Amino acid sequence: MLDRLAGFVVRKRLAVLVVGLLLAVVGGVASTTLFDKLTAGGFDDPKSESSRAITALDDRFGQGLPNLTLLVTSKGGVDDPSVTAAGTELTRKLGREPGVANVSSYWTTGKAPQLRGKSGHKALIMGTVTGDDTASQKRVAALADRYEGSRDGLEVKFGGYTKFQRELLEQGQKDATTGETVAIPITLVALVFIFGSAVAAALPLAVALVAMMLTMGLTWILASVTTVGSLAASVVTLLGLGLAIDYSLLMVSRYREELRSGLTPPDAIRATLTSAGRTVTFSALTVAVSSLAMAWFPLQAVRSMGYAGALTALLSGASSLIVLPALLALLGDRIEKGRVFRRRRPATAATGPDATGPEAAGRSVESGFWHRLATTVMRRPVPIVTIVTAFLLLLGAPFLGINLGMPDERVMPASSSARQVADTVRAEFDSSEQNALQVVAPEGGGDRAAVGAYAQRLSELPHVAAVRTATGAYAEGRQAAPPDQRYARFASGDAVYFSVVPESASPDDADDADRLVGEIRSTKAPFETLVGGAAATNHDAAAALEKWLPYALGTVLLTMLVLLFLVTGSVMLPFLALVLSALSLTATFGALVWVFQDGHLAGLFGDFTPTGNIAATIPVMLFGLAFGLAMDYQVFLLSRMREEYELTGSPTAAVAQGLERTGRIVTAAAVAISVVFLAFTVSGISLVKAYGVGLPLAVLMDATLIRGAVLPAAMRLGGRATWWAPAALRRLHDRYGLREEPAAPAPRRDGDRALTG
Repeated sequence: MLDRLAGFVVRKRLAVLVVGLLLAVVGGVASTTLFDKLTAGGFDDPKSESSRAITALDDRFGQGLPNLTLLVTSKGGVDDPSVTAAGTELTRKLGREPGVANVSSYWTTGKAPQLRGKSGHKALIMGTVTGDDTASQKRVAALADRYEGSRDGLEVKFGGYTKFQRELLEQGQKDATTGETVAIPITLVALVFIFGSAVAAALPLAVALVAMMLTMGLTWILASVTTVGSLAASVVTLLGLGLAIDYSLLMVSRYREELRSGLTPPDAIRATLTSAGRTVTFSALTVAVSSLAMAWFPLQAVRSMGYAGALTALLSGASSLIVLPALLALLGDRIEKGRVFRRRRPATAATGPDATGPEAAGRSVESGFWHRLATTVMRRPVPIVTIVTAFLLLLGAPFLGINLGMPDERVMPASSSARQVADTVRAEFDSSEQNALQVVAPEGGGDRAAVGAYAQRLSELPHVAAVRTATGAYAEGRQAAPPDQRYARFASGDAVYFSVVPESASPDDADDADRLVGEIRSTKAPFETLVGGAAATNHDAAAALEKWLPYALGTVLLTMLVLLFLVTGSVMLPFLALVLSALSLTATFGALVWVFQDGHLAGLFGDFTPTGNIAATIPVMLFGLAFGLAMDYQVFLLSRMREEYELTGSPTAAVAQGLERTGRIVTAAAVAISVVFLAFTVSGISLVKAYGVGLPLAVLMDATLIRGAVLPAAMRLGGRATWWAPAALRRLHDRYGLREEPAAPAPRRDGDRALTG
């Protein structure tokens, strides 16, 4: 198939490039409106009890959860008569806005103390922006433009969850542009050093840009038919740039190798596609499968990153297999133009059609750095495996102290309006009321005695300050206030709901809030209840991640075993590769906790606030991307080792020669993709910064310690058993397996004369 593809691309190179360019332009144009279709939400399980509670609250009572907070500041004090009049008018005016409901404030609630700051100069206006995530985010942006700032002696600042979502979306768009601006020029410089030729260095970037624009276009289509989270754009931008460069680097390197061996450009393209092209195909499938495994999770933010990762991997691979060969066919041997460094030509250079890799550069395989390293490692496999494994486990030790939470406004930079409002509320207000849990009983609320008894039981729970419902207010197992007009909103026909106010709303008390959700759900009720609210949403999201994690892991592991068997033809090597790829992630997860939870070296990565916990979505999403990338390099290496094993029949020679033939280019690819991923750290969102730290660590650990030390040592210990497979599986591999064998040079067609003459 790849040989036929090579022939088609060589013959139709101009048509392929024109079509590819047109599709990329269409995708690029569509991407200009992509962020209008993305949403910053998706950190909840839409089928969970908490989501059903929110739906019931809206359907039966016409009340959504408060998602809009206005922080109002006055130098004269919020109790000044003129300030009271201005605050009351502002509240009423906001309440008359379309798409805004349940607006109340310090001044319209009888000066409720929880809505007044400790200094007496700040007060809150609370409300609900109705509609889905996309509509509510656009609405809050329009409201902020009209109301934020100075008005009638008041300083107004917008916050709340919907404002946070909007700013997360806007910051993501800004970060994607900044990341490209930082990554592309630095990567170009790195590629010039790697290839020594300006023309060769420009090819991976050209393919990467085409792949990114194509992926953005398909993401635009995907966002038109389903919900796609804003973080997907960062994945497309930076993962697309990194993977396309990775794959193009492998393809261009192999093409130049084939040219140096004496092949004509058309034949070199065929040899490249049928060897390195197969590796790229399997590698793209590897990353795509790891990413798609995230589709098991019901959280839309996680799913979106999975979809984006899979699309990015497949289109990066396709661009490298179609667009890049067309460019190579157009350039021919002019790929060496614009050399920055003079090519070394040792007197002992080997020549001929079989001179590839180190031989083509004028040195024997045995004299190379990676061959010497592999040989040294294989002389002392046990101590080297022990030392390196212990070192990686030590780097991963902080992960044992991980505290999982869910993202809030603190993931944003200090300049964020939603972040500033949230910080002020936590510091100066009794924010327990704003973080109350809603317990909804869609039926059975007509029995007021049962309602009161249940409210009383809820008020006896630890960490509960008060319970409010249709029958009044309750605290510490007693009725604290009789029913009056204030509590009428808690009942609607046969339905009733309860507002359970926690004792503390500090973000450091997340464990208490999570425990409270479980205690409320386990409290016996006389009717069916649904528990909702921010703490319940976080509880259910974490439970969903835990529930579906085995399915995601099982999908990744099973698929990887199959793909790696097709690469290696071995029963043992796929399991070894999985273990080593997982080992390479230990440093990633250790750094995740050490930096982003505990705050070490926080200043090195810009403006972010360590929160004492890690968003539960980060390890899941980081594993999906990082594991796929780690396996990506395993495919690069093992496919070449398999070729050497079939040529030599020696397991030790296969390891040493395979590592020597791939060492330089895989290291270069790891450096290039790490440079791209480090651009994540310029993001203003700490969620994205985590990828900028974690992904390069995973890639570099795998490309150095794992590939250079642990894998050769482990394969030396395994010996010939490393390559063993039952007869039936050997026959299967003979038919369908991947081999890094260049195709035999095909006769030159008339259409190829322009390339070779």
